[in-house]
Amino acid sequence: MNIVHVVEPFAGGIVAFLKSLVEDPSGDNHIIIHGERAHVVKLADAKKQLRSPRVKYIHWKSAQRSIHPIKDLKAFIELYKILKRLKKNQSIDAVHMHSSKSGFIGRIVCQLLGIRNVIYTPNGAPFLVGQSAFSNFAYKKLEWFSSLFNGKVVCCSGSELQAYQEAGIKAILINNGVPVCKDYTIDEASQRALVNKQRKLRIVTSGRILDQKDPGLFNAIATQLESHSDIEFIWIGYGPDAEKITARNFQITGWLTPEEARNQVATGDVYMSTARFEGLPFAVLEALSLRKPVLLSDRVGNRDMIDHGKNGHLFNSVEEAIEKILFYNNNRELLAEMGKNSGNYCYAAFNIDTTRRLYRELYASSKH
Repeated sequence: MNIVHVVEPFAGGIVAFLKSLVEDPSGDNHIIIHGERAHVVKLADAKKQLRSPRVKYIHWKSAQRSIHPIKDLKAFIELYKILKRLKKNQSIDAVHMHSSKSGFIGRIVCQLLGIRNVIYTPNGAPFLVGQSAFSNFAYKKLEWFSSLFNGKVVCCSGSELQAYQEAGIKAILINNGVPVCKDYTIDEASQRALVNKQRKLRIVTSGRILDQKDPGLFNAIATQLESHSDIEFIWIGYGPDAEKITARNFQITGWLTPEEARNQVATGDVYMSTARFEGLPFAVLEALSLRKPVLLSDRVGNRDMIDHGKNGHLFNSVEEAIEKILFYNNNRELLAEMGKNSGNYCYAAFNIDTTRRLYRELYASSKH
């Protein structure tokens, strides 16, 4: 099959999502129509991660994030021309939209061109951003309006699906997935390191430091634990809100390669997320696949990653997060078992093979 992806930004999570789809060994061809945005992943960096020889790229020059009638009209016309040319050349079996702007413009374009096999994955409901009640209301209405056009809305987590259904938008669920080994046992040396009270308990997170990840909340948690010299915090990444991190027990690594970032997560004892909302975050999925206990804000996307408290906990306040961190620090012998549960849960619920199979079935079924 020839799958066309429409992407407004090459954000880190979207690149990870695309990677999970385009590296399917099935032999499908993928064309990625993409915008480029300042301060997010550049095309050259995306290509380093999307290494499949069956991927081609088309630059969507007019695409941009903010709502701007004139610029959006230019983006609409440009995307119309690109998809019309691909349709004429019989290069489309399915069109897969990623992110809200692509989903809104793309579904209308596909409707006009008579392209019926259309899929839209929000990977984070835009009406949950929380910047203002009005903007959330406006995004919700735009999502509802664009859902009236052809195409299936595919949510990447159960809690995101619930949010769309509550907004009156018909949707289905395919969980995001990552590679994970089914059989895994922690070696004795790693077990001893986990329970060693002489080493610091390392709390890690990763990604861009921006408002959606709520670095202020992360910093508040770390600040209140500054007196505990046996606990440290590491943010793997960088971003525009890095100045909100002021705690003395906090380290920011700056941008690392995907392999370096993965290695940093692997050195952590607990993965923590303070995100305001998510779709189904790949950073947390990777932490699960690395057998890490997780401590997550009780938000859409995050709450799907906790298996009844067996592999970690949810929190709703600074105090709740601190209580759990101190519990982990005082009961380090439990972390290995919690990490094992993370890996087992990831394999059962977020296996990349299942994700790929379900999307391929959807691409094929949408043709009819």
